Amino acid sequence: MARPITAFTCTACGASHRKWSGRCDACGAWNTVVEEAPLSQGPGRGLGTLKGKSIPLSGLDTQEAPPARTVSGMAEFDRVLGGGLVPGSAVLVGGDPGIGKSTLLLQAAAAFARAGQQAIYVSGEEAGAQVRLRAQRLGLGDAPVRLGAETALRDILTTLDAERPDVAVIDSVQTLWSDRIEAAPGSVAQVRASAHELVTFAKRRGTSVILVGHVTKEGQIAGPRVVEHMVDTVLYFEGERGHQFRILRAHKNRFGPADEIGVFEMTGGGLAEVANPSALFLSERGEASAGSAVFAGIEGTRPVLTEVQALVAPSTLASPRRTVVGLDGGRVSTILAVLEARCAIPFAGLDVFLNVAGGMRVSEPAADLAIAAALLSAREDAALPADCVLFGEISLSGALRPVAQAENRLKEAQKLGFSRAILPAATKVEGVAGMRIDRIADLTSFVGETFGAG
Repeated sequence: MARPITAFTCTACGASHRKWSGRCDACGAWNTVVEEAPLSQGPGRGLGTLKGKSIPLSGLDTQEAPPARTVSGMAEFDRVLGGGLVPGSAVLVGGDPGIGKSTLLLQAAAAFARAGQQAIYVSGEEAGAQVRLRAQRLGLGDAPVRLGAETALRDILTTLDAERPDVAVIDSVQTLWSDRIEAAPGSVAQVRASAHELVTFAKRRGTSVILVGHVTKEGQIAGPRVVEHMVDTVLYFEGERGHQFRILRAHKNRFGPADEIGVFEMTGGGLAEVANPSALFLSERGEASAGSAVFAGIEGTRPVLTEVQALVAPSTLASPRRTVVGLDGGRVSTILAVLEARCAIPFAGLDVFLNVAGGMRVSEPAADLAIAAALLSAREDAALPADCVLFGEISLSGALRPVAQAENRLKEAQKLGFSRAILPAATKVEGVAGMRIDRIADLTSFVGETFGAG
């Protein structure tokens, strides 16, 4: 093994020497030359003995002004970003093909441009004429957005460096290629290199860069996961093709809350913002019917009410079907097992279908009680009260565990005309007057009090 490389430095003048000596040849001082350990001892020579510059350090109590934000005027888009776009930030937007990513970002670029920001939209998938046709269809033909169609990374960076825009939209990162990498566009190497160069440019020049990313069949952004670590914000554009609602969800945000959502409605004139998503998701809900339960949930900082629908029917198959849309299938299987083991309510030989109305996806554990209520309502063919909302987490023992922000959930339900709530007994609720609150300790009590069985 090679000996670690050491250096000898004069403590008086800082001069370096190859070996120790009693007198420094640079300043003439005696007994000032000392041996100095290398900066690192990694593979090979590591970083060697060459020192870098010291970085400034500050305490945790240092007062700094919050980052300035640019507001586009699209309230739902600004909400998901944490209150607006931070200069020099990098945002990655992913979603299924045809879900409306390009439409959303073209509208956002036009909104920033009309707000006085210089915006550039670079399309690598469509020609400029195609983007102009979409802009005219959306009524954005007069927006002062600069448009370009290019996939060469060097040309895009040269243009951005010359124009110095405030906002740059790149659609999409999978189409870019660097002439320094011998790989096809869309490969892992090209995607990683392109994202790294664009994020570095954003930090160096103060331009807010918004990247569009394709997703795989599993719903994850295609390419290496390191791309998601490079950027400041990761947004997913969700929705079902059969529904007109679209959800923009923040999975990562260094400048705001994660899991925040913005709700849009796909119309003939583009994506329209939905200021009150709870009213929209419950707009098609009619009279009380069996298999329906209203869940009061929290998405980011916003309370959202959604309808959980269930259908339970006799199965003709050896293995009954379990079809779940908008919910975690594993969570639903756990609730079915708890109902059978703790409440003696079997679902064997029965097909179970569960759905969240409106194309919403719910991952919050607080939806457990609403899921169980919808399943029991469908199985017993007994409708829950139309003015009732539910929320609560179910443990494996059958106990109901309290969830956070109960007051915000109840206030949102009260605004929409709900006058009764069923929730875990240990939930602390204050400041919600005029609403009947039924506290339930466990799932067995809920079954007995609501459906008259236990």
